[in-house]
Amino acid sequence: MRNQPSSSPTTQAAEGLTPALAKNIDAIMQRRRENKRAASRHERIAALISHFAGSMTFVYIHLIFYGVWIVANLAWIPAIVPWDPSLVILAMEASVEAIFLSTFVLINQNRMAAEDDVRADLDLQVSLLNEHETTRLISMVEAIARKLEVATEADAEVHELKRDVAPDAVLDRIEAAEKE
Repeated sequence: MRNQPSSSPTTQAAEGLTPALAKNIDAIMQRRRENKRAASRHERIAALISHFAGSMTFVYIHLIFYGVWIVANLAWIPAIVPWDPSLVILAMEASVEAIFLSTFVLINQNRMAAEDDVRADLDLQVSLLNEHETTRLISMVEAIARKLEVATEADAEVHELKRDVAPDAVLDRIEAAEKE
């Protein structure tokens, strides 16, 4: 009898992962949980408000609220006396709400941008380490090829490939190109 696949999506995904990759995913998820716990109460409130404001529930509530307000104040419902016939109060309320919502969204975006900066720094460090290790491997392979007297098509490029990348030089060149 064949093994039946697990019904859990997590288990199925885990079956295709190497232990190192699974460990890295767990470490990333743990860091995200720690970052959420470390967020201030104000940041958590701003994130909750931003999350709710970006939902369809928020849209539906506003459609109903503003729809009823407009219909009632246009005197389309005879039993209700209009309290804002020019809709100025509604416009003012919507403007104040927009000010607060945009502030909450900006607070949340600032927090997310800070997290992105940390991830970008990590990516850069990993890339630089990978480049350094690759450079060392090229040097080792070149030494082996030289010892075995094996010529390759890459021999002309090996000197350039063995050089470590200078991140500052790369950044300086990018900045200079952006100014042009």
